[in-house]
Amino acid sequence: MGCVHSRTTHLPPRDDCSSPLNSANGDNHQGDQIQAFREYGLAELRKATNGFSSDYIVSESGEKAPNVVYRGKLDNNRLVAVKRFSKQSWPDAQQFLAEAAGLGKVRHKRLVNLIGCCAEADERLLVAEYMANDTLSKHLFHWDKQPLPWEMRVRVAYYIAQALDHCNKENWKIYHDLNAYRVLFDEDGDPRLSSFGLIKNSQDGKSYSTNLAYAPPEFLRTGRVAPESVIYSFGTILLDLLSGKHIPPSRALDLIRGQNVLLLLDSSLEGQYTNDDATKLIELASKCLQSEARDRPDTIFLLTEVAPLQKHKEVESRAIMGLPKNEEVVPTILSPLERLVKEWILLLCMTYSLKLVIKMKRAQKMSFHFKNGHNRFKKC
Repeated sequence: MGCVHSRTTHLPPRDDCSSPLNSANGDNHQGDQIQAFREYGLAELRKATNGFSSDYIVSESGEKAPNVVYRGKLDNNRLVAVKRFSKQSWPDAQQFLAEAAGLGKVRHKRLVNLIGCCAEADERLLVAEYMANDTLSKHLFHWDKQPLPWEMRVRVAYYIAQALDHCNKENWKIYHDLNAYRVLFDEDGDPRLSSFGLIKNSQDGKSYSTNLAYAPPEFLRTGRVAPESVIYSFGTILLDLLSGKHIPPSRALDLIRGQNVLLLLDSSLEGQYTNDDATKLIELASKCLQSEARDRPDTIFLLTEVAPLQKHKEVESRAIMGLPKNEEVVPTILSPLERLVKEWILLLCMTYSLKLVIKMKRAQKMSFHFKNGHNRFKKC
């Protein structure tokens, strides 16, 4: 499924998590902001995810997904995302470690950066930064309070194009299964591209989990993808952003060719964009979805086309999305000991309440007997 190069790398020892990052790009994260890539022990990650509990699953398809993503909490209280590959998907542990270590060097503020891995027994695990504000899929297709504003949708397109362009420069040109589930929002509301998609779902690289209606034509013909296939998938992301729905590319292109673009645009965005801006984004999506790979644009073209569509670059993503200010949306994750203490306290409270109810009933019964005795005494 395409060729992602691997680099043989000596991983830092498991207790080394503070070495600085080397950044050759000014857009990258600063070294003191991201934990250095390291190899984790299986026991450490099992503890962080409460034994890979189903309660900790955050991947959209839950336990049905071939590779499940868990929320985890390390001993230092750091929240992480842990991707657990299906059994025997990577039989060669050294190849997996080399692939993960190579990806661990790719750092950028538009990526959900990889901070570690694990290959013990038949387990193959990746560890990445935890994103607190859900996926693009949820904000587009399953929103609660308000639809994702137009300005934020344009920002998503630009930031993801930045992430893909950086990956290209780092020679990680294949992104597997790019879709709205792979775009996540950090604590500031900024969209980021998951680094998990830069590693194949299996060692043979033949898996493709997205519905085949959204797969690049060359994958349907040959079972393989190329760098241009990523541009096609980016085009499907643009369709999601434009429509607020998960529309098959063939259906969207029929609407575009028939000049029925109003049927393509999300009606909840009316009044938020100019016709020219919407037309430019639709034309870009159409170019990305060309059936021949050689006819699709590159990432530099994507950036050039989307950049002018941003009208409020100075406004924070958090404000555009309406997220609470200075309030980090993080789930409460209890360790096994904390859960045991919580259950013990709850049991004590229930026991105390039960004893109190019994005492009250006894008191009521005694009061009843006393009144009856008093009444009989008066009659005498």
